[in-house]
Amino acid sequence: MNNILKIAIIAYLIGNFSSAYVLGKLCRKKDIRDYGSGNAGATNALRVFGLKIGIIAFIFDILKGIIAVKVGKNIMGFDGGLVAGLFVVIGHNWPIFLKFKGGRGIASSLGVMLCLNPSTTIICMIIGFLIIAKTRYVSLGSIVATGLVPIVGLFMKKPFDLKFFLFTIVLAFMAILRHRSNIKRLLVGEESKLGERVN
Repeated sequence: MNNILKIAIIAYLIGNFSSAYVLGKLCRKKDIRDYGSGNAGATNALRVFGLKIGIIAFIFDILKGIIAVKVGKNIMGFDGGLVAGLFVVIGHNWPIFLKFKGGRGIASSLGVMLCLNPSTTIICMIIGFLIIAKTRYVSLGSIVATGLVPIVGLFMKKPFDLKFFLFTIVLAFMAILRHRSNIKRLLVGEESKLGERVN
């Protein structure tokens, strides 16, 4: 139990490092949460601050997912990686240092899943990118890709691991939960497309 608590705290604090917020403050002297969708995530950074900052934020968010899972694995093996993966995404989505106003957790979830099950991740990532390329809706690609993770994981993770399966369901649920406003805008045709700059 002590190890689980230790992993959860470390991973949550890693998740609290908001690259979009830090880059916005350092490079543009702006709080990312005051612009665009108001989310402190890579997609909003891309729309508000441009391609360079958006890509850097995306990479940093992936890295913190990878780092957290590696820390968890070092302490408690694969199960430790699951605990770390869950809490790093929670830390990204609801960071205490930013008054619980973070991002949507897609890039962090990507880093987490790359460490836990690369084959599942790559398949879902390709599907997500194809949807984004076809529709230019980042949110739609993200929602579909994360929603497919539990299903694809059933076929790619052998033997069947109930803990991992439940973990992927929770990860997908958090992603969809954080995209509620995007889903509403998609349904009425008001969602911003990739490449559109916002103020």
